Amino acid sequence: KAGITRYGNMILPMDETLVIVALDLSGRPGLYYDVTPCAELVSSFDARLFHEFFQSLCARSGMNLHIKQLAAGENHHLFEGIFKAFAKALDSATTYDPRITGPLSTKGNFD
Repeated sequence: KAGITRYGNMILPMDETLVIVALDLSGRPGLYYDVTPCAELVSSFDARLFHEFFQSLCARSGMNLHIKQLAAGENHHLFEGIFKAFAKALDSATTYDPRITGPLSTKGNFD
């Protein structure tokens, strides 16, 4: 974790849908999920499982993750946008910055 930027975010439009994802690789897990699918299924996949996936990911990685739906739309676009925004935010948070020496923390407990 030494030298990474630690924080990442992305606002992503996917046609009629708009989502925001923000994350902190803090070591303190938390999921803040404000998403309302327009249907229970994405094709034949239960949309509730997306929440379960991100909840497990946060618990195992120690990531603090916010996912918010800003504009409603078709389920496929909603979840495609969430995953793309998550990937871009995670890429940003794991980017190496040579100005950062050691783990980026003010608390001294960022392992």
